[in-house]
Amino acid sequence: MSEEKTVLIVDDERLFRVMLSDVLDEGYRIMEADSGEQALAFIAEALPDLILMDIEMPGINGIEACRRLKGASATRHIPIILLTSHQKKESLIKGLKAGADDYIVKPVCLPEVVARVDAHLRSREYYNDLEHRDLLFLLELSENIFATRNPMTILRLIVERFPEIVDIDRCSFVGLGEQGQLVVKAGNDLEFGKEIEIDLARYPEIGKALETKRPVLVEDVASDPLMDPVRHYIENLGFGSIVVIPIIKKESVIGTFFLRTASAPGKTPSQRVFKLSQLIANLSANALENAILFESLKTAQEHFEEMSIRDGLTRLYNHRHFFTRLNHEFSRASRYGMPLSLVFFDIDDFKDINDAYGHQKGDVVLRRVGQIIHDLARKSDVGARYGGDEFAVLLPNTGADGGYEMANRLHRSIRTQQFDFLGERQVTASVGVATFDGGPDFPAEKLVSLADQAMYKSKSAGKDRISRVI
Repeated sequence: MSEEKTVLIVDDERLFRVMLSDVLDEGYRIMEADSGEQALAFIAEALPDLILMDIEMPGINGIEACRRLKGASATRHIPIILLTSHQKKESLIKGLKAGADDYIVKPVCLPEVVARVDAHLRSREYYNDLEHRDLLFLLELSENIFATRNPMTILRLIVERFPEIVDIDRCSFVGLGEQGQLVVKAGNDLEFGKEIEIDLARYPEIGKALETKRPVLVEDVASDPLMDPVRHYIENLGFGSIVVIPIIKKESVIGTFFLRTASAPGKTPSQRVFKLSQLIANLSANALENAILFESLKTAQEHFEEMSIRDGLTRLYNHRHFFTRLNHEFSRASRYGMPLSLVFFDIDDFKDINDAYGHQKGDVVLRRVGQIIHDLARKSDVGARYGGDEFAVLLPNTGADGGYEMANRLHRSIRTQQFDFLGERQVTASVGVATFDGGPDFPAEKLVSLADQAMYKSKSAGKDRISRVI
């Protein structure tokens, strides 16, 4: 790597700048800035070849500085690697949208920093050993894996395609299992979805790659001292050389790109194979991290979306979402001529329970009722806390008899519940059932109104009973 390459480190923490400078100064000329303002001033005078920049800084932060640099024709070509903490994923997304080329999560893994900087600043001469089809392959591969959000699909795509381009016998991904054991996650000779646990003692080349976090090249399996402890295991396998590339991303080795060539003993793997392995490992690292980040953000988003439609006490759907589902199910029932039933009920004399035993005990009753609905409802049913001590269960594709049967089951289950703090007192419910069975001039609101009327009919008749309207 040329010593003339310049790396600008931008961070308001001096010790962090010093740490990065120490690890990078052997291969690069280092510039430092303690703020976005100072970085922009330095860049106006001398363009660096790459910028390592923290997102969180006073004044002009890393995101805004990145946006300005990527928006200017003179600086938009400069690779920018953003530095961020685990807790700042939202800022990371903003930084990538601002044009950042890559990111590293703090606390940083120093070998990762070196690997990422090296990857972005490889000279054109580095690619001289690659063929035209190699570059096309890398382009195709990068497009495919970055369009994929499933980590295992990414791994499988690589292990299947790489042996088609270069003369290698085996290509596999090896990673750490949940208990720290080595597991083959994907291989060109391994059935999709299967994993094989392997003994690290039999793979000293992988052990060295994991320990040093650097590529390991075994030029001749038969003579390399590294393989002495396992010579008797491998002498009949027909492998002449082995390349192991650690995939360094986000603080630790998240996998090992393990390539085995089929060359004759004593033949050194070509620079083409070695460089392609490194390039694909870098592609894999970014793609896997992006897929994992996407999944974590997707999971968090789904969690918050689910929280917004659930009642916090009973975990049933809330009043607002009940009406969203009601309109959807009613529209479907009308379109396809299917019945739709609604069970409405409230807890009899619930105010007396709150007054006599306190609201915390009342909440116990409500939670238990919510659990009963969860237990009895089908997957297609919609259970909701309508408000206070009122509940609703929407029953798609369910006629009058089925609606009444569900009402009976709910009524019976609530009545047989035992609450220690109530002694001999029973919790009962007044239940109403209504059914839509087709027909014009029957809006969704009418189904709610009829079920509500049936519920109050039960109350007026003495409570603890079921009434229905067809």
